[in-house]
Amino acid sequence: QLQLVESGGGLVQPGGSLRLSCAASGSRLDYFAVGWFRQAPGKEREGVSCISSLGGRINYADSVKGRLTISIDNAKNTVYLQMNSLKPEDTGVYYCVAAHSPSCVLYNAYPYWGQGTQVTVSS
Repeated sequence: QLQLVESGGGLVQPGGSLRLSCAASGSRLDYFAVGWFRQAPGKEREGVSCISSLGGRINYADSVKGRLTISIDNAKNTVYLQMNSLKPEDTGVYYCVAAHSPSCVLYNAYPYWGQGTQVTVSS
């Protein structure tokens, strides 16, 4: 059974940077599509970014293009989300997700979720 554990969240000022990590255990990520969702207070969860199995395709939500970068280190079985030029509207709980599928989508088609890590962008 795949398990995902996020880390790296915290409080950052607008314009700052954070790097989130998602360590996977129980299975190799090589043949999983993985991604990041977030949920802001009072809002629905939204897909932020995803990367298909073997890294062949990457998608980003329009609101984060050019500022957030997803990557995967297969040797460490870990997914990263580098977040730059952060804005207050990026505040929320960020979840790492995975699906045993070659496809990379930004809607909820992921059966595996981490517990989430809080990101707060505020001055």
